[in-house]
Amino acid sequence: MLNRILGLVAVAVGGTLLAKQMQKPGGKRSQSSVSIEVDLPVRTVYDQFTQFEQFPQFMESVHEVRQLDDKRLHWKADVFGKVIEWDADITEQIPDKKIAWHSISGTPNGGKVTFEELSDSRTKVTLELNYEPQDAVETMGDMAGAVRMQARSNLQRFKNLLEKRGSETGAWRGTIPKEGGAAPMH
Repeated sequence: MLNRILGLVAVAVGGTLLAKQMQKPGGKRSQSSVSIEVDLPVRTVYDQFTQFEQFPQFMESVHEVRQLDDKRLHWKADVFGKVIEWDADITEQIPDKKIAWHSISGTPNGGKVTFEELSDSRTKVTLELNYEPQDAVETMGDMAGAVRMQARSNLQRFKNLLEKRGSETGAWRGTIPKEGGAAPMH
């Protein structure tokens, strides 16, 4: 009986939180952060991560990523059962250190991925996502931690794919300074 009462209280509290969340104008910006360690050198890990068009190989819900130029990407993905598309600008890119971005169309989102050399053969990858749930389903999924779980799963698949292969499939070693504009790396 106590478990049933606690279950009802949890549903009521969850419903109240969701109702408050949905009353906020413009939605609420959410954040997720996940890290993973890859048993390969930082250069190999970073170089593979610059191969954006290969993201569907390890990102479960991503159908397609098209690199439009050095700074712009077009994404097509499944978000809680619906296909959405958006464009994103890379706002900063430092080889072997960081890639940061934000959407310029579609669902508001952004974030950064950082690469930390732990040893000559081990790299820590940290992914930070900022996003704005667009409807009740996305808000509930966000409250349940679905985005964080998906990001962790995607990073794990990236790690497995790269460690199994042992090398990157390509690289872009250019720099995009925080102010904007692409500059080749020497």
